[in-house]
Amino acid sequence: MPRTATIQARIDPKIKVQAQKILGELQISMSDAISMYLAQVALQKRIPFDLKIPNELTTKTIGKSEQKKNLHKVNSVKNLFEKLEN
Repeated sequence: MPRTATIQARIDPKIKVQAQKILGELQISMSDAISMYLAQVALQKRIPFDLKIPNELTTKTIGKSEQKKNLHKVNSVKNLFEKLEN
C-alpha cells in the first residue's frame, strides 16, 4: 500500500530526542514507528496499551524518584533482594 498521507504532530522536544535515540538503536525511523503504532490501533480497534491514571502514592513516588529523593542504592542483585526482604 502506498504511503502518501502526511501527519503533523507537536510533541515535547525532550520526548522526541529520547524516542529518536531508542528508535535509532532499534534501526527504526520515527515514521516507521508511528506507522506501526497506527497499524496496531487499526488492527486492535483501540489504543494498543493500557492507559492508567496513577494513584496519589504512585504520583508522589515517581516525583520523588525524578528528584532523586529517597532512592535506595545497592551494589548487587543479591544485596537488592536482601533489602527487599527486610
